[in-house]
Amino acid sequence: MKKLKALFFKVVTRETILYVLFGLLTTVINLVSFKLFDLLLGGELYLVSNVIAWVLAVSFAFWANKVFVFESKGWTFDQLKKEIPAFFGARIGSFVIEEGGLWLFVSVLRFGEKTFNFIIVQLSGKMTAKIIIGVLVVIINYLVSKFWIFKKSR
Repeated sequence: MKKLKALFFKVVTRETILYVLFGLLTTVINLVSFKLFDLLLGGELYLVSNVIAWVLAVSFAFWANKVFVFESKGWTFDQLKKEIPAFFGARIGSFVIEEGGLWLFVSVLRFGEKTFNFIIVQLSGKMTAKIIIGVLVVIINYLVSKFWIFKKSR
């Protein structure tokens, strides 16, 4: 039991709690803006809506991760010219997963034609696909941010 408790406190840290919190806020920004632009642009342009939602969410995520999660203090040009391309570059990799996964679920697997009932909420197939893919993307983004972009100097 002692080892399990020690492992728990090694994994559940201030950093991981803040990452989850700001990850949830980033996800809300992503999902709400996706839904908004999906309605404004029309359902056929769901991949364009996803691009816009991604840009808004990743811009927020950069700021939140830099300031609150990984506490990267420097705002010098030299530091930003390293962190911004690394952050957005890594997110482009996860964006490809998200965009490809969304296309696969909606256009190939026909999720766009379905509705899913989850306990008290009903979600469109597009939104369900975005949430499923989003879980995978959050995990990938955390690992890349922690061990590559905002890694602490040794």
